[in-house]
Amino acid sequence: MTTYYSEEHEWVTVEGDMATVGITQHAADQLGEIVFVEQKEAGDDFEKGDEIGVIESVKAASEIYAPLNGEVVEANAALEDNPGALNESPEGEAWIYKIKLSDATQLEDLMDLDGYKAFVG
Repeated sequence: MTTYYSEEHEWVTVEGDMATVGITQHAADQLGEIVFVEQKEAGDDFEKGDEIGVIESVKAASEIYAPLNGEVVEANAALEDNPGALNESPEGEAWIYKIKLSDATQLEDLMDLDGYKAFVG
């Protein structure tokens, strides 16, 4: 598995043509206490840059943007009951989507961990 990062502070872990998407620890720290997550449903198609959800915190609301073209295979239903999990484990158990990639070449536009650290640095 390889993990990539977007300038919108999402991470993408890829295995074959499937990817898991979430927000980075940096994003979770910037948002503060997360109180609500709005997600797309399984079967929804989207293109890179599309808004694919919203995260609300006590500080602000922030859109989730698609880092790649694809189709939602699964949304993390646990976030409905426990959106604060995104504060506790944003790059682990609190993933947001599992998606089927439709254009793996778009991964080339994302950063590796060192590039992301330099970006937020």
